[in-house]
Amino acid sequence: MARRVSARRRPPRRTIALRWLGLAVVAAIAVAYVQPLRSYQHARSEVAKRRAEVAALERSNDALTRRLARTDTEEFVVEEARRLGLVRPGERLFIVKGDEKSKDAAIG
Repeated sequence: MARRVSARRRPPRRTIALRWLGLAVVAAIAVAYVQPLRSYQHARSEVAKRRAEVAALERSNDALTRRLARTDTEEFVVEEARRLGLVRPGERLFIVKGDEKSKDAAIG
């Protein structure tokens, strides 16, 4: 006599409960990891921003250091005096009005 193969048998309630419990535990662990991962990503982005800011400040500091070293030279003093409209003794100051190129050169 051939035995009849039944369709799928339903697992016992205990097995189903354990599966749901396992799924709940995995979900709880996943939820517990979300906030630390967000904090980590936020911290990484902040560090990247700060590093970029530090690099920009270092470049600015280098430029200012070069400019400061240049202030001790005679050329710098003469350039700044000319920019302010000062002249050497014996020189004549001529102001040309209406010339845009001269205005840009005098300002910059």
